[in-house]
Amino acid sequence: MIKEIELTSFFEAANSQIIKTVYFGGGTPSILQEADLQELFTALHTKFSIDAGAEITLEANPDDINASNLQQWKSMGINRLSVGIQSFVQDELKWMNRAHTATEAIHCIDEIKEAGFDNFSIDLIYGSPLLDNEHWKRNVDIAIEKNIPHISSYALTVEPKTPLDKLIAKNVKAPVSSDRQAEQFLLLMNWMETAGYDHYEISNFSLPGMRSKHNSSYWQGKHYYAFGPSAHSFDGKKRRWNIANNAAYIRSLQNNKIPFEEELLTITQQLNEYIMTSLRTMEGISTKYVAILFGEAAADKLMQSAGKWLAGNKLYQHNGSLILTKEGKLFADGIAADLFAEQAAMPN
Repeated sequence: MIKEIELTSFFEAANSQIIKTVYFGGGTPSILQEADLQELFTALHTKFSIDAGAEITLEANPDDINASNLQQWKSMGINRLSVGIQSFVQDELKWMNRAHTATEAIHCIDEIKEAGFDNFSIDLIYGSPLLDNEHWKRNVDIAIEKNIPHISSYALTVEPKTPLDKLIAKNVKAPVSSDRQAEQFLLLMNWMETAGYDHYEISNFSLPGMRSKHNSSYWQGKHYYAFGPSAHSFDGKKRRWNIANNAAYIRSLQNNKIPFEEELLTITQQLNEYIMTSLRTMEGISTKYVAILFGEAAADKLMQSAGKWLAGNKLYQHNGSLILTKEGKLFADGIAADLFAEQAAMPN
C-alpha cells in the first residue's frame, strides 16, 4: 500500500490537493501494529497535503480496543473511530460469529470516551432471525443512553456462497425476513428522530454537527483517492478500482505498477450517479443542480419520472429538492433506478 501511495498520480497536481479526510477501513485496520499505521501515515503525509483539522477515522473491532491502543491511535492523529459493535445482545453476536461479547461491546464505548474520543461511530445490524423488536429497541436504547454521536445501521444481508448463506440453505440457521427488516428499520427511524438524531443518510444517523465528513464526501460526489486491493478512486468523471486479488496486487506493486481498471463516466452515468447518491441523503436530489449541470431537459424528465412516487407518498418536494419520505426509504434503490436517465442532455 505504501508503494501504491508513492506511485499514485490519479489526479493531476496531486500534491496541490488539500486532503480533508482520511479513512482507514474496508477491513480490520485496528489489528495493525502502531509501527505499521505510523508508516502509512508517513507515506500519506509525504505524498499529500493533509489539512491540520482533517477528520481521520479508524475502523476498529471492540476486541481490539483497549486503553493502550486508544492512546496510540490518538497520538498519531486519529480523531474518529468507527466501531463494529453490531449488537449488544450476546446470542445474536454468537449467531453472527462475532469475536467480541456483549459486555465487551458496552465496555469499549466507555473506554473510547475515557480516552478522550468525542467523535466516534458504531455499527448496528437489524433484521437477523434472532433479533425481535424488544431486543432491537434495547440495542438502540443503549446507543442513545450512551450518547453515541454517530450510528450507522444496516439490514443483515446474506451474500451468496458465504458460510452463512450455506448454513441457511441447509436449514442450520434461520432465513432472514425482509418484512421484519422493514419493520425494524421504520422503528429505528422513529426512535432516532425522537432522540434528536439527524437521519442524514439512509443508513446513517448523527447528533447535530457529528456527521461523518468522509462518508458524506461520497454522497456529495467529491473526489477521493483509495489504496489497497479492491480500492476505488474517483475524480468526478473517472472511476478507478484496484484488482481484488491480494497476491496479484502485491506482485504488481513489487514491479512498480498499480494494478487497476478504470472507466470514464458518460454524462448520463454522471447524472445517474448523482441521483443515486443524493437520493440517499436528507437533502435529496436538487432539481436546480440537475438543470444547471445536465440541462433543463434532464431536470424535466426527472420530475416526470418522480410523479408517481410523489403521488404515492414515497417522495416529497422541499426547496426545489426531491426527498424520500420515511416509507420511501424502504424502496430507495428501486426509486433511484426508476429515476435514472436513459440519456442525459448536455447543458446549454
